[in-house]
Amino acid sequence: MATKLFDLITETDARNIEPGSTIRLAPRGIVTPLAADTLRARRVTVIADDGVRGDPGLVPAGDIRRVAIAADHSGVALKAALVPWLRGRGLAVADLGVADGTPADYPDTAAAVARAVVRAEADAGIVIDGVGLGSAIAANKVDGIRAAMCVNETLARYARQHNGANVLALGATLLTIEEAKPIVARFLETPMTEPRYIARLAKIARLESA
Repeated sequence: MATKLFDLITETDARNIEPGSTIRLAPRGIVTPLAADTLRARRVTVIADDGVRGDPGLVPAGDIRRVAIAADHSGVALKAALVPWLRGRGLAVADLGVADGTPADYPDTAAAVARAVVRAEADAGIVIDGVGLGSAIAANKVDGIRAAMCVNETLARYARQHNGANVLALGATLLTIEEAKPIVARFLETPMTEPRYIARLAKIARLESA
């Protein structure tokens, strides 16, 4: 009998799969973190059609403990304020530069953060330039990155909750330090949990290889 092919496995799905069975995951399909725990507990084997075991990594980390941050020369002051503030909130922060006003290109600083996130060296990233758009565009060129430029808490919440963003882009000329802090806090504190939103991440991922 053919084994059912899953594009998305949620915790509800996992609880309805017979213990000890084997299931198939579509290429670049998603196993949510809670589902992965349930599948392990029920001794269910997941075989991906692309030869890779189902990876919950498409779903952004809900409990963010490690943050990678970088800025071009226009965002140095904002970054300098955010780094100790983030550490004061108990987060491990990897400051990937730059350190002064020497001209730096935003594609380089954004790429450094994006690569740290896709390598699982950080749970989320923050990229800063003059208005944030360039860094968002550059970061999004790295497979697995969903960067969102946010100028308020509402956008930060939607970016995470609905779109599974794993990198936040900030514009240093658009926001004061005190305006940026609640945006960053909202982004880092908002998890993505709804299966209907998570299912769309697989479609986004497939666009990267289209």
